[in-house]
Amino acid sequence: MSINEILKGIKCPACGKIHTCPIKEVYIESGATKHLADLTADYKSILIVADENTYGACGKDVEAALNEKQLTSVIFPGSTVLIPNEQASDAVCAKISGIDLIVGIGSGVIQDLCKYVSLVQNIPYIIVATAPSMDGYASSGAAMILRGMKETVKAGLPLAIVADTKVLKNAPMEMIRAGYGDIIGKYSALNDWRLSHIVNDEYLCDYIYNTTYDMIEKTKKTATGLTRRDENSVKTLMEALIVVGIMMSFLGNSRPASGSEHHLSHFFEITGIVKNQPYLAHGIDVAYSTVVTAKIRREILQKPFPKVQYIEPREEYLSNIKKHYGTVAQGCIDLQKRLGTYERDRISIYLENEEKIKQVLKDMPAPEEIEEMLNRVGLYSKEYYDLYGKEKIEGAIKYAKDLKDRYTVLWLNYDMLEN
Repeated sequence: MSINEILKGIKCPACGKIHTCPIKEVYIESGATKHLADLTADYKSILIVADENTYGACGKDVEAALNEKQLTSVIFPGSTVLIPNEQASDAVCAKISGIDLIVGIGSGVIQDLCKYVSLVQNIPYIIVATAPSMDGYASSGAAMILRGMKETVKAGLPLAIVADTKVLKNAPMEMIRAGYGDIIGKYSALNDWRLSHIVNDEYLCDYIYNTTYDMIEKTKKTATGLTRRDENSVKTLMEALIVVGIMMSFLGNSRPASGSEHHLSHFFEITGIVKNQPYLAHGIDVAYSTVVTAKIRREILQKPFPKVQYIEPREEYLSNIKKHYGTVAQGCIDLQKRLGTYERDRISIYLENEEKIKQVLKDMPAPEEIEEMLNRVGLYSKEYYDLYGKEKIEGAIKYAKDLKDRYTVLWLNYDMLEN
């Protein structure tokens, strides 16, 4: 089934629900920007949002396809890291007067900014992808940093996704690797989903689960081609990223694609921003963090389930959260207090379902298998360990869970620590 056929909606054979996604068209092909003329036929005044690098990738092609429109633009500098925060969104909103459509040119941050501004200004948008680097193109969540906290804002979807494969294959290799790593990370996310299904009775749709899993398997086969910038391999990767995004839209949240491996990645990003420390590209962090979560699962399997749940002394917990998160620590504290996660006793659920939980954990590929998948595209986790160091990674394993309202193996690992 093609992407555009999936977009028409599916009566799920697994759960019986009607899964829909409001994106009208997806074009992944050579010269895809030519479709912009038809896609924007009903719009007159268009705001182009890009940075200097993404504009350089295909900005002239986009403008040529929109040559009959009234164009305004916001082009962010390409020499510094663009953070999707209030300052960036304000810069876009400042140019929004009289605009009836936003056309974003870029990948992760540009996509999130356009998605967020589209929501707050109630203006539709189209995204012209410049790199197969992440799975957010077709998801409804905008990954923003607001008030210093990483937040996934429930936002709208683009009218269309336009991806020229000749542009995608020439993206920086780091971004191609990031997209590949983001997909490999779904092994961990899907495993967490099954775990939460057992522990919290969280809804799990087999169709969405299996479709996402199929995308991982297809992407694995592209590794060699991606290192050669083979156009068909890049197209397959981009299709996987978009299909996974559609699966998130079908479900209404990012559960099929984001779990413990993303929480670790978010930890390094947030603490990096707060403390002005370097951090890796999102998808690459996710890739290496997937190795870490695979190790966590294996370690849990090697010890008996405890009879008593770990309880960290309150003052010690507060001290550690503040040490790691600095100025955004209170946001984490307030989130977990509101959720009541630390007050919930899960140990009886673990003991009652011990064999089921262990079987799920065993289904995750071994750390060495994940490492080998990543090595195929030139990703070697030494850079991860060298950059972050043992203490910071251990802190992430223990406290990255506090950034989100989602149950993952990080909670299971924490609950099983020794008192």
